[in-house]
Amino acid sequence: MKKNIAEVVNISNNVYEKGLVSGKAGNISTRHKSECGDIISITPTLKSLGDLKEEDVVLVDINGNILTKGKPSSEVNMHIEIYKNRNDVNAIVHTHSPYATGFAFSSKRIKRYEGFGTVNSKFLAYIDYEKPGTNKLAKKAAEGLSTENVLILKNHGVVCISDNLKEAESLALFVEETAKTQFITHMLNSSEDYI
Repeated sequence: MKKNIAEVVNISNNVYEKGLVSGKAGNISTRHKSECGDIISITPTLKSLGDLKEEDVVLVDINGNILTKGKPSSEVNMHIEIYKNRNDVNAIVHTHSPYATGFAFSSKRIKRYEGFGTVNSKFLAYIDYEKPGTNKLAKKAAEGLSTENVLILKNHGVVCISDNLKEAESLALFVEETAKTQFITHMLNSSEDYI
């Protein structure tokens, strides 16, 4: 369990340093499966991921009962619903990275490249806007990730899932780099008449 907590802190610090979150935005969790049931290590609410320490990480069970001191992220229900829906998922990284979130707030979609897995659709999966921290968002996000490992939350941000935190972080970075490349391409193509 201590390893899971240390990993949450490490990845949280990484995504902050890499600019995938800022201020007190974003949240990260990992699931530990045991005979006593699943335990989720999740980042706390109202704390910057850049300053996180091990004692800040909150433990909850799969039903949302808080097992340690502190208050979990306001998106704890979204994490729980995703874990309940996907037994193969043990890590979630939710970011508000600038380019990908810019796409989430626009009418443009992020094209799907091979680095996201098998290309079954032209664009990354997304769901329509639901108020952050609500059960509606939690249910819709879990449903949107039932066969995907990346989900764009309309007017909100990005959720990446995997069986481990390092891979979920890599996906979040790949989403942001993809969005950045597509944004630059769009800007260059729209300014061709002026070059």
